[in-house]
Amino acid sequence: MREFKYKPPRVHSGELRTPVTFYKYVPKEGPEPGEQEKKTLYECMGKIDEVWMKDLEQAKTNGTVEDVTITIRDPLDDYIPTNKHYISIDARGYRGKHFNVKADFPDPQNNAFIKIVGGIQS
Repeated sequence: MREFKYKPPRVHSGELRTPVTFYKYVPKEGPEPGEQEKKTLYECMGKIDEVWMKDLEQAKTNGTVEDVTITIRDPLDDYIPTNKHYISIDARGYRGKHFNVKADFPDPQNNAFIKIVGGIQS
Protein backbone atom coordinates (compact mmCIF):
# COMPACT_ATOMS: atom_id res chain seq x y z
CA MET A 1 0.00 0.00 0.00
CA ARG A 2 1.20 3.48 -0.83
CA GLU A 3 2.15 5.68 2.09
CA PHE A 4 0.13 8.88 2.53
CA LYS A 5 2.26 11.98 2.36
CA TYR A 6 0.81 15.45 2.85
CA LYS A 7 1.58 17.86 0.02
CA PRO A 8 1.03 21.53 0.84
CA PRO A 9 -1.01 23.53 -1.68
CA ARG A 10 0.95 25.15 -4.48
CA VAL A 11 -0.67 28.54 -3.91
CA HIS A 12 -1.60 29.96 -0.53
CA SER A 13 -2.95 33.32 0.61
CA GLY A 14 0.50 34.62 1.53
CA GLU A 15 1.46 34.68 -2.15
CA LEU A 16 -1.41 36.98 -3.15
CA ARG A 17 0.56 40.23 -2.91
CA THR A 18 -0.22 42.20 -6.07
CA PRO A 19 -3.24 44.52 -6.34
CA VAL A 20 -5.40 43.61 -9.35
CA THR A 21 -8.41 45.54 -10.68
CA PHE A 22 -11.01 44.17 -13.07
CA TYR A 23 -12.98 46.75 -15.03
CA LYS A 24 -14.89 47.33 -18.24
CA TYR A 25 -15.17 50.18 -20.70
CA VAL A 26 -18.35 52.26 -20.65
CA PRO A 27 -19.78 54.57 -23.35
CA LYS A 28 -18.77 58.22 -23.21
CA GLU A 29 -21.29 60.72 -21.97
CA GLY A 30 -22.57 63.10 -24.62
CA PRO A 31 -22.95 62.97 -28.38
CA GLU A 32 -19.35 62.00 -29.22
CA PRO A 33 -18.79 58.35 -30.14
CA GLY A 34 -16.36 56.13 -28.32
CA GLU A 35 -15.76 54.59 -24.96
CA GLN A 36 -14.09 55.71 -21.80
CA GLU A 37 -12.21 53.53 -19.43
CA LYS A 38 -13.37 52.08 -16.22
CA LYS A 39 -16.32 51.00 -14.43
CA THR A 40 -14.52 49.04 -11.71
CA LEU A 41 -16.07 45.60 -11.30
CA TYR A 42 -13.81 43.89 -8.78
CA GLU A 43 -10.59 44.60 -6.87
CA CYS A 44 -8.48 41.98 -5.15
CA MET A 45 -4.98 40.76 -4.45
CA GLY A 46 -3.47 38.24 -6.85
CA LYS A 47 -0.39 36.26 -7.73
CA ILE A 48 1.16 37.03 -11.10
CA ASP A 49 2.71 33.87 -12.48
CA GLU A 50 6.06 34.02 -14.19
CA VAL A 51 6.12 33.75 -17.95
CA TRP A 52 7.21 30.42 -19.40
CA MET A 53 8.58 29.88 -22.88
CA LYS A 54 5.46 27.92 -23.83
CA ASP A 55 3.38 30.98 -22.86
CA LEU A 56 5.41 33.16 -25.22
CA GLU A 57 4.93 30.69 -28.06
CA GLN A 58 1.21 30.51 -27.36
CA ALA A 59 1.00 34.32 -27.35
CA LYS A 60 2.61 34.41 -30.80
CA THR A 61 0.15 31.92 -32.25
CA ASN A 62 -2.85 33.74 -30.72
CA GLY A 63 -1.75 37.12 -32.06
CA THR A 64 -1.20 38.72 -28.67
CA VAL A 65 1.78 40.84 -27.77
CA GLU A 66 1.91 39.83 -24.11
CA ASP A 67 0.09 37.30 -21.94
CA VAL A 68 -0.20 37.10 -18.17
CA THR A 69 -1.62 34.46 -15.82
CA ILE A 70 -3.14 35.67 -12.56
CA THR A 71 -4.22 33.55 -9.61
CA ILE A 72 -6.86 35.04 -7.30
CA ARG A 73 -9.19 33.75 -4.62
CA ASP A 74 -12.42 32.44 -6.08
CA PRO A 75 -14.88 35.36 -5.76
CA LEU A 76 -17.84 32.98 -6.13
CA ASP A 77 -20.86 35.07 -7.23
CA ASP A 78 -19.34 38.48 -6.40
CA TYR A 79 -17.53 38.60 -9.74
CA ILE A 80 -17.53 36.34 -12.78
CA PRO A 81 -14.82 37.24 -15.34
CA THR A 82 -15.76 37.39 -19.03
CA ASN A 83 -13.84 38.26 -22.18
CA LYS A 84 -15.45 41.74 -22.18
CA HIS A 85 -13.53 42.71 -19.05
CA TYR A 86 -10.04 44.14 -18.66
CA ILE A 87 -7.34 43.73 -16.04
CA SER A 88 -5.10 46.40 -14.54
CA ILE A 89 -2.13 45.23 -12.44
CA ASP A 90 -0.52 47.58 -9.93
CA ALA A 91 3.04 46.30 -10.06
CA ARG A 92 6.27 47.48 -11.60
CA GLY A 93 6.44 46.32 -15.19
CA TYR A 94 2.65 46.09 -15.54
CA ARG A 95 1.53 49.67 -14.82
CA GLY A 96 -0.20 51.34 -17.75
CA LYS A 97 -0.95 48.02 -19.45
CA HIS A 98 -4.53 46.91 -19.91
CA PHE A 99 -4.95 43.17 -20.35
CA ASN A 100 -8.10 41.73 -21.88
CA VAL A 101 -9.47 38.64 -20.08
CA LYS A 102 -9.01 35.70 -22.46
CA ALA A 103 -9.90 32.74 -20.26
CA ASP A 104 -10.65 31.83 -16.68
CA PHE A 105 -10.71 28.42 -15.06
CA PRO A 106 -10.52 26.92 -11.57
CA ASP A 107 -7.09 26.13 -10.19
CA PRO A 108 -6.78 22.34 -10.47
CA GLN A 109 -4.59 22.11 -7.35
CA ASN A 110 -6.90 24.12 -5.09
CA ASN A 111 -10.53 24.98 -5.79
CA ALA A 112 -10.42 28.02 -3.48
CA PHE A 113 -8.54 29.86 -6.25
CA ILE A 114 -9.13 30.61 -9.92
CA LYS A 115 -6.66 31.33 -12.69
CA ILE A 116 -7.28 34.07 -15.22
CA VAL A 117 -5.35 34.45 -18.47
CA GLY A 118 -5.13 37.96 -19.91
CA GLY A 119 -3.51 39.30 -23.03
CA ILE A 120 -2.71 42.48 -24.92
CA GLN A 121 -3.83 42.27 -28.55
CA SER A 122 -1.37 43.25 -31.26
